[in-house]
Amino acid sequence: MAFDFAPYAKGHDSLNGPDDARPTALRIVRDLDLDGKLEDKVFVITGGTSGLGYETARAIHATGGDLYITGRDLKKGTEVAKALVDDGRPGKVVFIHIELDSLDSVRRGALEILERSNGRVNVLINNAGIMMPPYTLTKDNHESQFGINHLAHFQLFHILKPALLASATPSVCARVVNITSGGHRLSPLDTSDYKLTSDYTPFRGYGASKTANIYFSNEITRRYGSGGVQAYSVQPGMATTNIVQYLHPDMLELYTSFPGGKQFIKSAAQGAATIVLVALHPELEGKGGGYFEDCTVSGRAEGDDPMVHPRGYAPWVEDRESARRLWKDSLAMIGVDDE
Repeated sequence: MAFDFAPYAKGHDSLNGPDDARPTALRIVRDLDLDGKLEDKVFVITGGTSGLGYETARAIHATGGDLYITGRDLKKGTEVAKALVDDGRPGKVVFIHIELDSLDSVRRGALEILERSNGRVNVLINNAGIMMPPYTLTKDNHESQFGINHLAHFQLFHILKPALLASATPSVCARVVNITSGGHRLSPLDTSDYKLTSDYTPFRGYGASKTANIYFSNEITRRYGSGGVQAYSVQPGMATTNIVQYLHPDMLELYTSFPGGKQFIKSAAQGAATIVLVALHPELEGKGGGYFEDCTVSGRAEGDDPMVHPRGYAPWVEDRESARRLWKDSLAMIGVDDE
């Protein structure tokens, strides 16, 4: 898979930390000349009230499309939605209350999106997540990182799937953008122990859930690409957001201690740039399944140590059998026998 995103390569070759020359999400919209051009599109973004999700929402709103943002804080979500539409641009912004640690909440929120969007969704951006908490379970008794980062979004997609399929046309596919992380290289996914009951560490749980995100994208493309729904995995980089709330300060320092590590950190607007590029770029039309970072597509990592070779994906994400197994098991976990 080869794409020419050369205009953004230079900015990523000279790293000086947040707010350096790397593009922002809004710049991607402007470079693609999409300001106010997508009034007929419907976008859904989970976790759209802060951090990467908010910056993604802000950029997508500039296209004029209708936007549904989800979050767990009703007051904050309502305020963010109002602030976004106060700029007077076309396109509505609607907050949908969803708590991702509850499949019932996801189901209710997804059905509300379908009702309010008249059954149309062109782009689903599965952005929300948690990173390296102590061992906890969701309301449905799943390990929290797997349950929130993967399973909740799997259910959301499953309910919105008819709307995505209906919104696709022969010339313009519907897109699903799953936010993964370079942290997927911390651990493969053990499809025999999703709860990690035998050997949980926050690192292992996070790595497994982010591997699941990539499997999820790959399987969507295999199963529904011919029907007009394509999916992509995006590694936004270490953006300065509240997702690091569970990390001990010493651990955060470790992440930035390798040569040039601090320079790799991005602002939330810069981290959202790759998300928006993948959601909107015409060169990706009909070509799902890639792993994207730094505003371009990446291949396998050159080595096993992410501190030495920070870019690229782990070889285990190419394991099609594990991806198929995850899909089948996820259907069972959300109470669906089969498709």
